[in-house]
Amino acid sequence: MSNRDELAEVIASELNKQFKSHQVAYFLDGVGETPTDVTDWISTGSTLLDLAVSNRPDGGLAAGRITEINGLEGTGKSLIGAHALASTQKKGGLAVYIDTESAVSAEFLQAIGIDTDKMLYVHLETVEDIFDTIETIVTKIRESDKDKLVTILVDSLAAASTKVEMDADFDKDGWATSKAIVLSKAMRKITQMIARQKVCLIFTNQLRQKMGVMFGDPWTTSGGKALPFHASTRIRLKNMGQIKDTNKNTIGIKIRAQVIKNRLGPPLRSADFQLYFDKGIDDFGSWLTVMKDHNLVKQGGAWYTFTDQDGKDHKFQSKDFESLMADEETQKYVYDLICQKIVLKYDSGKLGIDDVSTTDEFADA
Repeated sequence: MSNRDELAEVIASELNKQFKSHQVAYFLDGVGETPTDVTDWISTGSTLLDLAVSNRPDGGLAAGRITEINGLEGTGKSLIGAHALASTQKKGGLAVYIDTESAVSAEFLQAIGIDTDKMLYVHLETVEDIFDTIETIVTKIRESDKDKLVTILVDSLAAASTKVEMDADFDKDGWATSKAIVLSKAMRKITQMIARQKVCLIFTNQLRQKMGVMFGDPWTTSGGKALPFHASTRIRLKNMGQIKDTNKNTIGIKIRAQVIKNRLGPPLRSADFQLYFDKGIDDFGSWLTVMKDHNLVKQGGAWYTFTDQDGKDHKFQSKDFESLMADEETQKYVYDLICQKIVLKYDSGKLGIDDVSTTDEFADA
């Protein structure tokens, strides 16, 4: 039996008659599809980041939404986007790499799991061409297979010029603001175009330091405020240190990813993981870290002891953890344990003012 308000149902019916071409009025009661529904999630290659963004098992970046990944140079922005392309292909979807930096390595893309034979690579120089290309892709999907999952990675927005910039003299005023103007117009259109499609649109962007800022967030991104406004999720990456082998060679970096804006789950959550130059994200390594932090394993020196789903104890070293996870049942058991610890459950009304703490910090996305 429906609990919908009768007057609301009458108004919804009239509105949908008024807009004959498409439905505009819905009820968010779980009956029928609505524009707020996310039907597909794309993994970033990091389980912890997937959970931080979507706050649900088997989550990640949302199809039908825009994601921005920003950070300083050398923080793994392109790599996380590439992992999302690989995840899309594993689901039978189409991966599209729009490159503005001319710095793509086919060998590295293959190393992290991308089938480059099936990936569409597009090299562009201007913001206008980028959005014209995105519009062409989305339109073609509508015409051919609207149920096809597609991830489009634009790498990067900071490196893209505008046609005004390309034609202008650098000593003339006006060209510097052209990117923000173009993005403001384009983002409004593209946001609506992909909202009803299985299209995950990812932009990488460069952090730049604000001049003369004494308080608050000292960082900003290229292209004005349009992308930060229209993006459902914004992820900021920070290099937390180097990873060296026994010969003191740098073979990777430690990354902290903070979700600075999120319309899909709770914002301001973070995920730490290790990124290796030869294979990408070490996901299982971050699993073991979470298990240690939440006492899901017992540690004695260099050895760990873990009790599996059948009550059997496994004694191993960190280098053997990935082999232990090769068993699908054990891997699923550990994954479920991690989700139980990380997924935030909303228990409003159970916390009083003495059960929480406050700080003077503020979030400036």
